Amino acid sequence: MGDLAKIFKAYDVRGVVPDELDEPIAEAVGAAFVEVTGATSLVVARDMRTSGLALSAAFVRGATGRGADVIDAGLGSTDLLYYASGSLGLPGAMFTASHNPARYNGLKMCHAGAVPVGSDTGLTAIRDRAAELLAAGVRPGPVSGSVTEKDLLYGYAAHLRGLVDLTAIRPLKVVVDAGNAMGGHTVPAVFDGLPIEVTPLYFELDGTFPNHEANPLEPDNLLDLQRTVLETGADLGLAFDGDADRCWVIDERGRSVSPSAITALVAARELAKHPGAMIIHNLITSHGVPEIVREHGGEPVRTRVGHSFIKAEMARTGAVFGGEHSAHYYFRDFWFADSGMLAALHVLAALGEQARPLSEVVAAFSRYHASGEINSTVADQASALAMVRAAFAGRGSFDELDGLTVTGSGWWFNLRASNTEPLLRLNAEAADEGKMAAIRDEVLAVVRS
Repeated sequence: MGDLAKIFKAYDVRGVVPDELDEPIAEAVGAAFVEVTGATSLVVARDMRTSGLALSAAFVRGATGRGADVIDAGLGSTDLLYYASGSLGLPGAMFTASHNPARYNGLKMCHAGAVPVGSDTGLTAIRDRAAELLAAGVRPGPVSGSVTEKDLLYGYAAHLRGLVDLTAIRPLKVVVDAGNAMGGHTVPAVFDGLPIEVTPLYFELDGTFPNHEANPLEPDNLLDLQRTVLETGADLGLAFDGDADRCWVIDERGRSVSPSAITALVAARELAKHPGAMIIHNLITSHGVPEIVREHGGEPVRTRVGHSFIKAEMARTGAVFGGEHSAHYYFRDFWFADSGMLAALHVLAALGEQARPLSEVVAAFSRYHASGEINSTVADQASALAMVRAAFAGRGSFDELDGLTVTGSGWWFNLRASNTEPLLRLNAEAADEGKMAAIRDEVLAVVRS
């Protein structure tokens, strides 16, 4: 089981193809998924990675070999798969490695209604059963299920447009960088008929990522988008990651808009429709988010980092919306699942419903100076955390919901260990940029000593 233990993460499967993830493994996982969940029918989709067709076909063989019927949605974004799972009431499987480099692929699985399959909700059992099947040789059962191809793209697009009214907005000029990934497939369908003039960048599906990796969290991958926004005089720019479940926003000046500001903006819009509702935010988002939620009459709920924690807390509380610092946005009206496209539609609506530029619109939702996430390679994470705890003893309040969070007067930082790499991840924020830089540098000096 060593190889499977390496590629099965907390809430998905991800590995290098074919060294860590290959067709026999995908077939075993497909069979194990059906056995563990008891699924009699399921829906499968894949992104544009070159290994996706073969891996998804192997997964389907494993699932149908255990008697399950499969709806093959073909190419799609991860939020299209969630739409399929929610609207059809079926478990689902999405072949994608999100923002990872081209040599990777992976698998996100969900129960019916887009309920995530994580390590504590079936993923570990699927891993263990798949390992058993691989050891024994995967064999089909006595009854084979059927495979039906179904195009769900335009149903998905119509559903999203039904959640955000864009019919009355002013005309907007938008640059979209799809990174040769699934945004190039979904954006034309979703934006069709809207008063939006799109300048497309890298819409051709190409899993080798010939222009840049589809990872908008890396600043270098935004340079083409920022330049084109300025050259075309666009109202904003949008960048999607590989499976288009995340969206990054660039304002008309070519500057990045913090996902915390987007979280606060969308939260305010959702609270206008659902007064007093709960809004989820992880502990890395700006402290401005809970402040703005309260000012708009909502109830902020703080959670750990990671989409499985966000989704679980949303389901438990009935929150209408949740946001993360990593540009994941979750909606109760979308089966509590995340959709970068739906967040983008909210931004377009907020901009198009009035005359101000985006930089002025988001300024009201940007209150503090943040460091962004800074990684440090550390051999002994626990010792480094203890050293930082000692260095800041008596200077603020401590909590350990996820790593170490220290909050002082007008500043805070969080330092947490990576689950998969020998890294400590630092996020710091302060009301004053100089103070933020001082706290950031002090923590890094201790960690890297």
